[in-house]
Amino acid sequence: MRPRIGIEGELPVALGQVIEWVLANDPELAISRIALESAGYEIETAKGHFDPVLGFEAFRSKTAIPIASAIGGSSSGRLVNKELSFNPKISGNLPWIGSTYSLVFSDAKEESDSLFSQLNPQYPSSLTFNYSQPLWRGLRIDSGRRALMVARRNRELGGEQLRQKVIERVTRGVELYWELAYARQNLQVQREAVELARAQYESNRRQAEQGILAPIEVVAAETQVATFLQGLAAAQQALTAAENNLKQMIASGPEDPLWETALVPETPPAADFKPPDPAEALRQALAGRPELTESALRIAINAIDTRYWQDQKKPQVDAVATFAASGLAGSRQAANPFGDFPVGSVPEHLLGGNRQSLTNIWDGRYPTAKVGIQISLPLRNRAAAGNAAASRAEGRRLELLRRQTEMYVKADVRNALEQWNAAGIRYEAAVTARRAAEDQYGSEQRQFEAGTSTMFLVFERQSAFIAARSREVRARADLAAAAANLDRATARTLQTHHIRLSE
Repeated sequence: MRPRIGIEGELPVALGQVIEWVLANDPELAISRIALESAGYEIETAKGHFDPVLGFEAFRSKTAIPIASAIGGSSSGRLVNKELSFNPKISGNLPWIGSTYSLVFSDAKEESDSLFSQLNPQYPSSLTFNYSQPLWRGLRIDSGRRALMVARRNRELGGEQLRQKVIERVTRGVELYWELAYARQNLQVQREAVELARAQYESNRRQAEQGILAPIEVVAAETQVATFLQGLAAAQQALTAAENNLKQMIASGPEDPLWETALVPETPPAADFKPPDPAEALRQALAGRPELTESALRIAINAIDTRYWQDQKKPQVDAVATFAASGLAGSRQAANPFGDFPVGSVPEHLLGGNRQSLTNIWDGRYPTAKVGIQISLPLRNRAAAGNAAASRAEGRRLELLRRQTEMYVKADVRNALEQWNAAGIRYEAAVTARRAAEDQYGSEQRQFEAGTSTMFLVFERQSAFIAARSREVRARADLAAAAANLDRATARTLQTHHIRLSE
């Protein structure tokens, strides 16, 4: 038999090692982890709604105004005003009860050639705090809080989807491991079949040379060798396919040395696996299956949406408040069209520069306070009503899907239990059939040597024995795969293989 193409060595692998490689290298798991990571970023994005926003405005202006009045403040018919302004601002949304706020500071230097300005230049400044508090719509939920709650639920949903993907891919990896174990054992069975056939061929050839057997029996033995060689070639091809299927899950990439290495399973199938009671199996599945948790999370997300749209149907009633402190200072203007002003016409605390203006703010000399209510009453608000109705309909759909998923899980558990039960029966029957076929082949061989049987019957028993051995190793692998599938159906895969997910 020709050697396998591209294989340069062997590597014994245990089932636990294969599971570790699946968790580390399987591309589908890597994609699911990236999706979960992205869901975490969506939470940060939603939190950005509550980040304070710092604004800044600064400008310099010069305005020339035509004057056609004797009391316009200018005898030239032209009034020039200059301003240098600096206005920082911080605003944002609070993450609790829908409040919005802003704090605005304004500081400027103004110059004018108006004859009526007592202070020139002057430094007006102010500090204004605005606060708005929803009293009805937006009090308990608004767009920002809705987005954050949905993002958090989506993060939980991503975690459950990753858990489901891990269960599926680990189960698939375990099934492929047992498929590889079967393929190697079946290849060994076919090799031994070829050796048996060749030994029989050599025996027939010698006996034909001695005149004990007819030459046609040598041809029959040669045909048997050729038949088993075909089975050996097919078994080797099946081994390569099974090995490559597993390598696609566990190799770190196309350059991984595993591709040039024959994998030799060394973990025997568990002989003492006991399935749970059907009622207990169903209870475990309903409590632990990720699909059901995902369904519950989707219903929770829909409840958030429904709550938001129901809130949007309410009138907008906001309490608003504004608190401000103003300041002013400047230099007394020398020129005066009306003669000298009385000395006390400009208070002393208004004389000075920008620092004096800020001091007047700090001292609270010129406060402003305003508190009130703003009401916005949509006459129909069909958009919010339509979205609320659509969200309620989606909730009913999700509830039906949840019930459908529960029925699917129940059917899946029952099917998995029956699969394991049938696999156990087939394995026990295969063991019995292999033993019987082995005894029949040995008996037929002895009868042929005693001259009471024919070579045709010997070959028939030999083929039946080889087929029985192949069915036995197939049934053993199927039983191990059925146990893995039952673990998946009852959500026990992670527990069975001691897997802990770190999200």
